Amino acid sequence: MLVLGIDPGTAICGYGIIRQDGNRIKAIKYGAIQTSPGQAVELRLQTVYLGVDALIREYKPDLVGVEQLFFNKNVTTAMTVGQARGVILLAAAQNGVEIMEFTPLQVKQSVVGYGKATKDQVIYMTQKLLCLPAKPHPDDVADALAVAICTAHSSSLGVLREYRR
Repeated sequence: MLVLGIDPGTAICGYGIIRQDGNRIKAIKYGAIQTSPGQAVELRLQTVYLGVDALIREYKPDLVGVEQLFFNKNVTTAMTVGQARGVILLAAAQNGVEIMEFTPLQVKQSVVGYGKATKDQVIYMTQKLLCLPAKPHPDDVADALAVAICTAHSSSLGVLREYRR
C-alpha cells in the first residue's frame, strides 16, 4: 500500500510518501511544496494544489493522510492553514483517493506512543521507523512523514473501515 501524508501549510506544505508491505514501511519520496510570502494568497494556494495534484498523479497513492487543523491562537495562521487543507482535500477528492484526517495528538500517539510527545521525539522516531539517513528537514516534512505513518498504521488496523462509516 502506498500512502501520501501531508502537513498542510501555505508557506511550507510538507509531504511524505511511504510504502507499507505488511508491517514494514519505507520512505519513497518526501519534501515540501514551498511558496513565496510575496505572492498573493490565491497563487500560493494554486501552487499547493498543483503540487499535491502532481504527487497524486505520479505516485497514485492508495490513501492520503492529512493533519487536521487544531485551534490556533493566531486566527490568520489558522485561516491560511485551513485554506491549504481545502485545496489538498480537493486534489485528493478529484483524483478519487481515500482521505484520512488525524489530529496532531493522534499522529504523535501513533508514531511515538505518547500523544504529548515533543517535535524532536516525533522527528527522531520518524527517522528511525523509516530508516532515514538524516533527520527530515524542514520540520513540516517530518510531520508529513509522521502523518503517513499514522495513516498506514490506522489503515492496517481497520480504522479506515470504521472511519468511513
